[in-house]
Amino acid sequence: MHKIIISGCNGHMGRVVRALCEVDPDVQVVAGFDILGNTDHPFPVFTAPEQFDSQADAVIDFSSPAALDGLLAFAQARKIPLVLATTGYTPEQVARIGAAATKVPIFRSANMSLGINVLLELVKKAASVLGDSYDIEIVERHHRRKVDAPSGTALMIADAAAGACGHETEYVYDRQSVRRPRDKKEIGISAVRGGTIVGEHEIIFAGHDEVMEIKHTALSRDIFAAGAIEAAKFLSGLSAPGLYDMSCMLNN
Repeated sequence: MHKIIISGCNGHMGRVVRALCEVDPDVQVVAGFDILGNTDHPFPVFTAPEQFDSQADAVIDFSSPAALDGLLAFAQARKIPLVLATTGYTPEQVARIGAAATKVPIFRSANMSLGINVLLELVKKAASVLGDSYDIEIVERHHRRKVDAPSGTALMIADAAAGACGHETEYVYDRQSVRRPRDKKEIGISAVRGGTIVGEHEIIFAGHDEVMEIKHTALSRDIFAAGAIEAAKFLSGLSAPGLYDMSCMLNN
């Protein structure tokens, strides 16, 4: 039995994680972390991680970047692995995550979906074959409540394409203020926010007289929660510190 703590348990994703854990015989939610306290959960909820004084195998975090420092301090002090599924971290926060990963196992991914991680491999292959003969544009669409833009997943896709295309790249987020022809090294990233769109990511490879598109559509948040739970199970079997991601889990 894997003992899990849900950080951000009162949020949309926290509640999805709870619902999936309740029907998973291999998982037990032993606590939650949330600044609002316990609203309606069958497990204890603490407003700060340091208040928890029991045993757990991993923490799943779907809260906000503001909670990071407390979670990193808790994980390092208690030697409890972290699954960081939150997006919108600053470069400084990413550096702190890397430093903490030298002391405790940390699983970080901007997207916990299996399909997205397969898509990343397809993007790498396409970018490596097409090179600078094709322009790359990424369009991501999410619900109106999402606060960070572009999405962490869009940046993951851009990084995958940039690392495989074999030439220098530059990310362009807003063309309104740029009055010049498109440069070959550009990777365009556009964000759309509206309605209840769970998540859509479309990658466009536009060449001469030819366009290829790769697209992933999330139909529910269950796919992200399920991936995070599998990541928590994966981490609970590890003792070595390190920064892990979906590819590490899929290859294990």
